[in-house]
Amino acid sequence: MSQDYWEKLYQAGDMRWEKGAPSPGLVDFLTAHRDLPGETVCVPGGGTGHDACEWAKAGFRVYGYDLAPSAVGLSAERARTNGLRAEFRCADFLRDEPPFPFDWVFEHTLFCAIQPGERDRYVEAVCRWLKPGGQYLAVNYLIPDMDGPPFGTTAEEIWKRFSPHFHLKSDWVPRSYPNRTGLERIFWWQKP
Repeated sequence: MSQDYWEKLYQAGDMRWEKGAPSPGLVDFLTAHRDLPGETVCVPGGGTGHDACEWAKAGFRVYGYDLAPSAVGLSAERARTNGLRAEFRCADFLRDEPPFPFDWVFEHTLFCAIQPGERDRYVEAVCRWLKPGGQYLAVNYLIPDMDGPPFGTTAEEIWKRFSPHFHLKSDWVPRSYPNRTGLERIFWWQKP
């Protein structure tokens, strides 16, 4: 989906993905892992900044990226309002070069928001934006729908695409928003 597609949805106030809070699974992960390694986190496709701000609260240097300028503006305002240090920029995570390699890439249902034909490019982007030894934490939305976005995926597809490039540290069904209970799965990968 193009920058225009997403920006038009923001301009129309059609943010059906907006839940008003960070991913419950991310909140629980950061609470349970207070001594995570690294300093920098990339949050691509970060929407209105809830998840990026949660990483900033945990003490990380956070950089949020989105295709839609309105999302970037809303994210920056959220961080300012909450007194958090996080930077937000327009960028195409799939095609752009990172400003530097990150310790972490965190995504919350971005994989299901892109066209399925671009999923190989997505895996390549995660590899490109992470430093060696970097960690990729993803909240994947496991639904059958293919008329998205969101576009469905399965745990098997996630494994098939990412396991050749990353070591799986853990995966689990997280606490989720009420309408997604049992439909999300977190995968925690490490780049060799």
